[in-house]
Amino acid sequence: MKDGTMIEKQRFPSPSPHISLYKVTYWSSGLQVKGLLALPKAKGKFPGLLYLRGGIKKVGMVRIARIVQFASQGFVVMAPFYRGNEGGEGNEDFAGDDREDAFSAYELLKHLPQVESSNLHVFGFSRGGPMALFTAMEYPEIKSVVTWGGVTDMALTYEERVDMRRMMKRVIGGTPEKYPERYKWRSPVYDCEKLSAPLLAIHGMRDENVSVGHTLMMKQCLRELGKPHETWIYPQFHHAFPPLENRMITMALCDWMKTQAKEKSPIL
Repeated sequence: MKDGTMIEKQRFPSPSPHISLYKVTYWSSGLQVKGLLALPKAKGKFPGLLYLRGGIKKVGMVRIARIVQFASQGFVVMAPFYRGNEGGEGNEDFAGDDREDAFSAYELLKHLPQVESSNLHVFGFSRGGPMALFTAMEYPEIKSVVTWGGVTDMALTYEERVDMRRMMKRVIGGTPEKYPERYKWRSPVYDCEKLSAPLLAIHGMRDENVSVGHTLMMKQCLRELGKPHETWIYPQFHHAFPPLENRMITMALCDWMKTQAKEKSPIL
C-alpha cells in the first residue's frame, strides 16, 4: 500500500470538548505504524501540523495534553509514535530509516479532508528536531518548521550524552568514530542547504540534554546561506521549560507558524 494510507482510525478519549482524538494506523515503508490524530470539532478546513516527538521507545512518548494544546490553536495535528511503538511494526533507529514514518504521516495529514493542503507545518522536539528538519527538506512546500531543543548533529549528541551512548551504538550500529557517515546522515546541519521552509529554533541555554550548540550550528549554516530563520534562545531554561512559559511560548510559536503561511520569515 502507498505510504501515508490510513489503515485504521479508532476514537480516543479527549480531554477537550472542542477536539476529537483518534489513534490511527498507517502504512510507512511496508510497516503498520501507529500515531495520534487531533481534529478540531469546528466546521471548515484547518492548517495541518505534523508533531514529531522526542526520545525513543517509552522515553518522550507523545503526550495527549500536548497534542490537544496545539490542536486548540486551530491545527489538525498528526503525531506519529514511530515504528515499533504502541503496537506498531518494526524498530525505530533514531532519525534513520524511521524518518520515513514522519514522511508517511505527513502524506496522511495533507490528504485529510479537514486540512488545508497548501498550509502545512512541522514541529519537532529534541530527537524530533532532525525528524522535522528532514521532513521539511523532503517536502519543500511546507510553510514552516519549528524545532524546540532540537538535535542537529548526532555525533555531538553522542559526545554530550554519555548516558545514551549504549543505545546509540545499538540502534546506529557503532560509534561516530567507526561509522561517521551514519551519524552525519542523521544530522540535518550537514544538509541545511536543502531547507527552504522558514525555521524557528527554540532552545534553553541551560539545556543539558541537547546543548544550545545544536541550534547555534544550524543558525550559522542558514545565515551563511541567506535562508529564512529565527531563533528564540532562553538563558534561564533547561530542556523542559516550566509549564506556564511552555504554554505561552507554544501559543507564540503557533502564531509564528500561521504568519509564515502569509509571508517570509526574517533572517535574524
